[in-house]
Amino acid sequence: MTTRTAACTCGQLSITVHGESLGHGICHCLACQSRTGSVFATLAAFAAPFEVTGNATQYVRTGDQGARFRFNFCPICGSTVFHTEEGIDKFVMVAVGCLADPSFPPPQDSVYDSRRHPWVQLPDGITAFAKNPE
Repeated sequence: MTTRTAACTCGQLSITVHGESLGHGICHCLACQSRTGSVFATLAAFAAPFEVTGNATQYVRTGDQGARFRFNFCPICGSTVFHTEEGIDKFVMVAVGCLADPSFPPPQDSVYDSRRHPWVQLPDGITAFAKNPE
């Protein structure tokens, strides 16, 4: 079974996940753009269980459809490493950049594509959604 560890920039906060990704994609929503300081976020879902090492500061944001997402970031370096959806403990969303693995597969879908910066080119074969599909 594949085991991966994602860590913040300073290494204080990490999460270890097991198995293959349940799915991975790009989010172009304005909240992810603001949260990451980039023009999109790249995330991968992994099934529970997972192990967290270190201390996290949390920020809860309510999504467009009312779901509440708990973002976990390092209180020292500020890197957002993972997030969960309140009330759903079956999986965790990990920031792909924190995996530090250039061989990680390309995204499968792109959500909030209506907010994508026009100069951002998506990989061939990716499914794009104007908003978040439910």
